[in-house]
Parts: sequence; C-alpha cells; structure tokens
Amino acid sequence: QVQLVESGGGLVQGGGSLRLSCAASGRSLSIYTMGWFRQAPGKEREFVAAINWSGRGTWYIDSVKGRFTISRDNAKNMVYLQMNSLKPEDTAVYYCAATKSIAGATDHNRYDYWGQGTPVTVSF
Repeated sequence: QVQLVESGGGLVQGGGSLRLSCAASGRSLSIYTMGWFRQAPGKEREFVAAINWSGRGTWYIDSVKGRFTISRDNAKNMVYLQMNSLKPEDTAVYYCAATKSIAGATDHNRYDYWGQGTPVTVSF
C-alpha cells in the first residue's frame, strides 16, 4: 500500500506560481509512475502531468506545457509540480497518484493510489 499526501495548494493571483508537493509513505515510490490530476467544480478529473520511475520520461497536457514542471526525488519519496504563469482556468483540486503501469500514464483509470487532493485557486 502507498499513502499519498499532497500539500502546497492555495490562493494565488493570475500569473503567480505555486509548488505542489506529494509525500509518499508505506512503500518506495521508485517503482511507480507518478501523476498529477485536477478536478474543477462540475468537471471531470483531468490529467495534468506524469513522470516515469526514473524521472527521464514526462508527459503534460497541452494547456500546461511550458508552464508546469513535474519532478521527483525518489530518495525522499516525493513528487512535485511546479506551476508558473498560473491562469484562472487552472483552478481545481489537484491530486497526486501512483501507478505501476508504464502505458497509459495519462489515464486516471490506470492509477492505483490517490491522495486526498490540495485545492488551488487562481484569481483574476
């Protein structure tokens, strides 16, 4: 079992930055592909970014490319999402997730473990 806890969310003005963190316990994250997803009110959960076990492979939804960066520190059992140039449309609850699957890293159905989420609100 893997327990995931997100932190770092909050209220920020448009154009600002936030760094989300995901702390894992229960098992080493080094064998997992890690993902960040988000869910805005009234909308379905959406893939944001993912990173493979080594950190050498990353994937992003088009709307965050060039603004968000996913990274990981396997020694610390941590995953991060650096979010720059935030826009109001980035407002959502952000979730960290883990999967042993390599294929389908953008598919939330592939993920086995989820955190409780951290809210991000970007004002105009």
